[in-house]
Amino acid sequence: MQDETAGWTAQKLYSEAKENLNDGNYERAIKLYESLEARYPYGRYAQQAQLEIAYAYYKDNEPISAIAACDRFIKLHPNHSNVDYAYYLKGLANFTEEQGLMTQFSRQDMSERDPKAAKEAFEAFKELATRFPESKYTPDALARMKYLVNAIALNEVHVAKYYLKREAYVAAANRAKSVVSNYPEAPAIEEALAILVVAYDKLGINDLRDDALRILKLNYPTSKYAQGVDTSEKTWWKFW
Repeated sequence: MQDETAGWTAQKLYSEAKENLNDGNYERAIKLYESLEARYPYGRYAQQAQLEIAYAYYKDNEPISAIAACDRFIKLHPNHSNVDYAYYLKGLANFTEEQGLMTQFSRQDMSERDPKAAKEAFEAFKELATRFPESKYTPDALARMKYLVNAIALNEVHVAKYYLKREAYVAAANRAKSVVSNYPEAPAIEEALAILVVAYDKLGINDLRDDALRILKLNYPTSKYAQGVDTSEKTWWKFW
């Protein structure tokens, strides 16, 4: 079959690919960008094609391919003027994958979810914000980071509850403690502290139990977990 693009210049290939990208013909756009890079591997068109391939994959709901394309661009062009966008797009692609996982597992135990995509999205946005604080993409990245911290912390709390219900108290305490240590601004801290109270009580570590309860009451005085808790009555068990 004859290749209609045979003999096309780099500019022609780029223009056609860009037109298909703008029209939502992502698969066609990717093929044209790949042809451009293969035939004209040097120059600004090839570099831009690599970045726009990542965007086309992202728009075509292929986050894994988009992430791989972003990683390739970052590795090949660490000092490119648009490398900040590559980090941002990598974060978005991981963020999209995380949203897909949240939908997929919405009716399952949260402990079954792998927070890998959320953590990698956070790291990509963090890298962007750290290296390029003045980038136009940084404000949105920071906002998404805040959401992701909450999501990751909530996932850890659900895992801790999973262990708690199965009487794996050491594992529950470790998970809850990691939330308190690593995500101090997350709303999930409240429940993590309550889980620590229960886990330490069941393990017979009364000093740590009392310390966790003190911190819970101090920071969340109106918390349902803190109100009327009686360590002899074990009233907190009604919450799980």
